[in-house]
Amino acid sequence: MLKDKVAVITGSSSGIGKEIAHTFAKNGAKVVVNYPFERSAAEAEAVVEEIKSNGGEAIAVMADVSNFEQAKELMKIAVDTFGALDILVNNAGITRDMLLLRMTEEEFDNVININLKGVFNCMKHATRIMMKKGGSIINMSSVVGLHGNIGQCNYSASKAGVVGMTKSAAKEFASKSLRVNAIAPGFIVSNMTDKLPEAIKENTLKGIPLNRFGNVQEVANVALFLASDLSSYVTGEVIKVDGGMAM
Repeated sequence: MLKDKVAVITGSSSGIGKEIAHTFAKNGAKVVVNYPFERSAAEAEAVVEEIKSNGGEAIAVMADVSNFEQAKELMKIAVDTFGALDILVNNAGITRDMLLLRMTEEEFDNVININLKGVFNCMKHATRIMMKKGGSIINMSSVVGLHGNIGQCNYSASKAGVVGMTKSAAKEFASKSLRVNAIAPGFIVSNMTDKLPEAIKENTLKGIPLNRFGNVQEVANVALFLASDLSSYVTGEVIKVDGGMAM
């Protein structure tokens, strides 16, 4: 489905991003696995090696997407290595959960800088390349960005911002055959959710009509759809992958 396409996936050394990298590679894409800091290098290289062992093509590139120049260099390396840039998945994200009255300015700024400004940085540099022949940009939002959540004012704001940015960019680049969509995962089992207390998990499960948590492959499948020609007439959309949680 993605034969010979070049995909940059931010924050793809673990979790949802890692699964998207594997899924894209299995479907023929040449993948740029992005990670933010040196301490994540081993994880990122392991993803690359696994893709290569399965016959795919991939490289690992360290870049902090909240840094404007590093985001630019990430896109440049992708083009210099593989000769093109067809797909961008803005997946990099963090949480710094805290009630609003206790949340520090630093906790707010860190989340906004990576989750929202990082998306802007990457789209800013990628679109200059992609608008020449079209492609697909997929931004990772969250059901929390659509409905809010206690203790996540910073995260909710960042993910709501991603929705607005996605829709605006979709309108700006539609004439260039460059599609921009978002995915809004619900409760997906990952390293991030593993840290939550069991009581919170149990309470959350009660609000999911499908009566189970999602897995990273289920998000990656939607990303594959949006990256491929199967979604050639889809742009400006936010697809929830949440088991009915936010109906």
